[in-house]
Amino acid sequence: MKPERRLSSLCPLPVLALGALVACADGAPNAMPTPGSASGSGSLPTPTFDADSAYAHVVKQVAFGPRVPGTPGHAAQLAWMTEYLRARADTVVLQAFEHEASDGTLLRLSNVFVRFRPAETQRLLVLAHWDTRPTADNERNSEDRVKPIPGANDGASGTAVLLELANVLSRNSPPIGVDLLFVDGEDYGPGEPDMYLGAKHFATDLGGYKPLYGVLLDMIGDQNPVYRIEGNSQERAPEVVERVWRMADELGYGRTFVRQSGGYISDDHIPLNQAGIRTINIIDFDYGPGNAYWHTLEDDLDRTAPRGLGTVGTVLVHLIFRGG
Repeated sequence: MKPERRLSSLCPLPVLALGALVACADGAPNAMPTPGSASGSGSLPTPTFDADSAYAHVVKQVAFGPRVPGTPGHAAQLAWMTEYLRARADTVVLQAFEHEASDGTLLRLSNVFVRFRPAETQRLLVLAHWDTRPTADNERNSEDRVKPIPGANDGASGTAVLLELANVLSRNSPPIGVDLLFVDGEDYGPGEPDMYLGAKHFATDLGGYKPLYGVLLDMIGDQNPVYRIEGNSQERAPEVVERVWRMADELGYGRTFVRQSGGYISDDHIPLNQAGIRTINIIDFDYGPGNAYWHTLEDDLDRTAPRGLGTVGTVLVHLIFRGG
């Protein structure tokens, strides 16, 4: 992800009505259901999201080493992650694709698309990137800038929540269909032509896929998490922002999901919105003092904690089991 140079207010954002309309991929409006309305099934008892179990997935990923496309760590995580998900989900689709980077490197990449209750027409999409940055661009020492980052927060944290969601959904059938998308090549770079590659690939051929909305998770594992409202999310899918932040308020997480602008971030939600899937980004783009750990070698386990994973995971589980 990259910050955009756009002006945005830091004042609280207005509350929007939950009954707002969602535009589908073909431009036809589709009313977002009220909680508990999916398929006439009503809301179900809400299972618990285990923050410590999610964090164990962060530890596991970091142990593979950097997950840069073409490296042993990348291959090892893909193999482990695919096996883990196939043991839990109804459907697991591996989307292999290639991309020639600006420097001529041929990248072999893989999205993993995981489905629960695939026959359901009303669906929720949750996604995160599982690759890591090949260069620590923001290191003070120029010699360290060519090293790959550990990616404990930027890469592993969002992926960990998706993996634990798969655990929850395998034991508790949701009232709606749920899709988890693990996108590759988000952070290769250094520039945007070689970033968000998995999301771009997924968005090029949706094949009629029309979830109610999407939620992107990125950099959610800070030790002191605060999720402000990302500018592109507010502009492109304000009703989804309201739905998520209101749920967080109801659960007592208002000091973590704050109603302030967090600035504009280019990320995997942009190509999905451009393809018609109204998608927001839950991101804490204040990682360390002055965002000092972002794209550095300090993005490691000792800078992260389970709390943010548990908060975000709990909000998502409540959204899912109240019908979206």
